[in-house]
Amino acid sequence: MNLVLDIGNTRIKAALFDGDVLKETGVFDSVNSFHASALFDKHAVAHCIIGSVVNEMESFIMSLQKKCPVLVFSSNTPTPLKNLYRSAHTLGSDRLAAAVGGNALFPNEHVLVIDAGTCIKYNFVNSNNEYIGGAIAPGLEMRLKALHTFTSRLPLLKVDEDYNTLVGTNSVESILSGAQGGAVAEMEGCIALYRQQYPDIKVVITGGDVNFFEKRLKNSIFADEYLILKGLNIILEYNLKVSKE
Repeated sequence: MNLVLDIGNTRIKAALFDGDVLKETGVFDSVNSFHASALFDKHAVAHCIIGSVVNEMESFIMSLQKKCPVLVFSSNTPTPLKNLYRSAHTLGSDRLAAAVGGNALFPNEHVLVIDAGTCIKYNFVNSNNEYIGGAIAPGLEMRLKALHTFTSRLPLLKVDEDYNTLVGTNSVESILSGAQGGAVAEMEGCIALYRQQYPDIKVVITGGDVNFFEKRLKNSIFADEYLILKGLNIILEYNLKVSKE
């Protein structure tokens, strides 16, 4: 059994895989709420991979290493994709893992993987199975927080998944229309630009806000909320195979 951990800016996503089969998932607020001992008592975990965009995980990683071998995913970790990102050492593990997951769904094809989380990350893999790069933009919650933080009177709002109106008739509606509607329009525009250059491109969306965007996008997309976890597991299996050769 493989334990896969995706440590993001706001939460930890965990999954158990039996080979390439996803068996169980969970979401945790912090490393303190992730009870590793109980998990290892319940499951026969043979290997673990950690992808993290957060620093200072040493003590947490060391505690897991007492339970099983741990692969900490970094820019130096071998992957099935050729990484052509110019500053590979700065590339977030979540971006590359998402790209690996998207490439596994559509090998030898152009793929745009969109991770809609704290940030909205666009990741492009070409038909030669090469990771090229993409873009990073503020996520929904970040946009709402920015409007409140950098103005004197605008209130701090939470994402409203039910709001889908173009013309806001008061301040609250106007903020939601601008922040949420603007993010959707941006995503639609980005997809359209990629399709101009790569008409046959496949578009995959994942991340915490995947459901919000999936039901609003007019473009034909494939949604998979567990894509990053699946990508990390593919990377783990790839490294296990390489180590045996």
